[in-house]
Amino acid sequence: MKKYSILLFYLALMLILFLTGCMHMQNGTAENAPRREVPVETKIKQMDIELEKEITLVAIGDILIHDRVYNDAKTSKGYDFLPMIERVKPYLEDATVTIANQETMIGGEEIGLSSYPQFNSPYEVGDALKDVGVDVVTLANNHTLDRGSAAITSAIKHWNNLKMTYTGAYENEADSKRIRVLSTDEGIDLAFLSYTYGTNGIPVPDGQDYLVNLIDKDKIATDIREAEELADVTVISYHFGNEYQRMPSKEQKDLAQFASDLGADIVIGHHPHVLQPVEWLQGKEGNKTFVAYSLGNFLSGQDEFYRRIGGALRLTITKDDEQQITVKNPEFLPTFVDFKIVNGKMTQFEMFPMKEVTDSQLVDANQHYLQIKQHLSQWLPELSFIGE
Repeated sequence: MKKYSILLFYLALMLILFLTGCMHMQNGTAENAPRREVPVETKIKQMDIELEKEITLVAIGDILIHDRVYNDAKTSKGYDFLPMIERVKPYLEDATVTIANQETMIGGEEIGLSSYPQFNSPYEVGDALKDVGVDVVTLANNHTLDRGSAAITSAIKHWNNLKMTYTGAYENEADSKRIRVLSTDEGIDLAFLSYTYGTNGIPVPDGQDYLVNLIDKDKIATDIREAEELADVTVISYHFGNEYQRMPSKEQKDLAQFASDLGADIVIGHHPHVLQPVEWLQGKEGNKTFVAYSLGNFLSGQDEFYRRIGGALRLTITKDDEQQITVKNPEFLPTFVDFKIVNGKMTQFEMFPMKEVTDSQLVDANQHYLQIKQHLSQWLPELSFIGE
């Protein structure tokens, strides 16, 4: 029995050792097998992607509503401008923030609609802009005072009803002192400022300077400094330059550089009613500022060829984990206002991305499109064009 007991003991011991060894082998396989290590550079890039925030800003040109435009929009229930601009809606509503230059006051029918030289437009212009994704309208321009304070007050009431941000014209002194800042869900805040060279000779009423922001370097400098404290990005809209001139004037160049030297991130120009080239400027602190000297007409009743061409500028804005802001990737969508002549009158206004315009709408359409792209990018060869 003793021999069998010893034999059983050794057999049991060997079984225990065998099982223990198997367990060690399994553990070793799990714990010590080579792993596929993620490179440090990849980890850093992954962290950057997670930490970097990004938004897009789209800016469009002049909304200049002549009587032939609002008459064309007339319906049995009011006015409907949406069919005129809905073809470009996908390019506007896709942005985080979209800004437009509302050249004519939308004072509404109650005070009487009017056209050139003293405009007043239907409320429904604002409704259409809201519908296609516009978030901010600039109101400082040479037509701001066309119909006096009544039109400004009425227009602002409607912008407030639409919950849309406006800048450059205000209802009172307190309103004018509030820098407009939009906070985005991505945590990037944008400040919007707007100024005009003048008001077509119509004097600003005494004691009502708040009705319109005029270009005044001291005021602009004060506003930019405050905006820089309140927001990550400062966007300046200037109504300046010479009408129908396709290149910026010295004054435009000087004012854009002035804003850049103060730290503004983006300068958007209006008033010439035609497209002018875009470029980067360097401020005195080494900062970069993107400038579009004129975005042309977005929607208007003007019939001269270059005045029918406008566009949508799109910029990407990022903010990293060190709160560093970068404006980059400028892109552009040239647009074209089509219309028909019926019984000697302009009608059936409709906007098209210029890349979609056919020869039946515009003779040698593609040739014109290529020429517009070259004109816009002559100082910025890397400028991209949306949809290409």
